[in-house]
Amino acid sequence: MGSLFNGVFKVVSTLLGVAMICFGGIWILQGTGIAFQVGFMAGAPQWAVYGAILALFGIGQVIWSVTRR
Repeated sequence: MGSLFNGVFKVVSTLLGVAMICFGGIWILQGTGIAFQVGFMAGAPQWAVYGAILALFGIGQVIWSVTRR
């Protein structure tokens, strides 16, 4: 049962990290004004910074999830 839990946790944790990377990328694109020019985040540079931070945490989450036993 423990190995099943670890496998499921690994998949869920990896998917969470991938979602963080995707959302971070969207925030970067919106904050820099490259894409998605609708809403309060469009053209606001602080959202690009927040997106970069979120994407870095997402990368760390994926690396941690994949390398854990």
